[in-house]
Amino acid sequence: MNPMTTASLAGQERKAPGRPRNAQADEAILRAVLDLLNEGQTVAAISIEAVAARAGVGKATIYRRWANKEALIVDAVAAMKGPLPDLAGESVRDDLVTLIKANRSGHLRGYTKVTACLLPELMRDDSILEMYKAVAEPRRELMRSVLRRGIETGELRSDLDVELTLLMLSGPSMMHGLFQWQPRVPDEGFVEKLIDAVLRGAAA
Repeated sequence: MNPMTTASLAGQERKAPGRPRNAQADEAILRAVLDLLNEGQTVAAISIEAVAARAGVGKATIYRRWANKEALIVDAVAAMKGPLPDLAGESVRDDLVTLIKANRSGHLRGYTKVTACLLPELMRDDSILEMYKAVAEPRRELMRSVLRRGIETGELRSDLDVELTLLMLSGPSMMHGLFQWQPRVPDEGFVEKLIDAVLRGAAA
């Protein structure tokens, strides 16, 4: 499924449409939001008028689908991240590799500046921070479930701190992906090396 048309947590905030949904219009609107953010626009600066002009639709088309700008931003970020990946459920290491790689996919790389542009907004506006957390939480919970399963199967230590391990896995990946924080660490094989380094301390 095209990630740009994936339903997100903000879907319940949308107004009931007066006519059948147009998937192409949805995709154009969400892509317009991401393009504006990727170009350095702040959330405050983005207007429904600007999104409509970029997407080639009328403002009424947007308001039929989203109750407000905040709901639209959440859906756009969720669309950028795409659907949750399917996990084999056989190996903690393999599932973690799949999850981290999904967060560093080619689609996301095309919008690396979006997250960077959102960072100041997240620090300044608690409501935007909570919306961003809501978008990220399903992925975080999926990773928690992998770690919990590893504890149950004996792959991971019984006293493993799941939340700290989650932070150890996601933090370096985000920093390296956004800023190439450590240029001496090659991108090729980065995910596997990161997970192996964490698992050396987390393995049973």
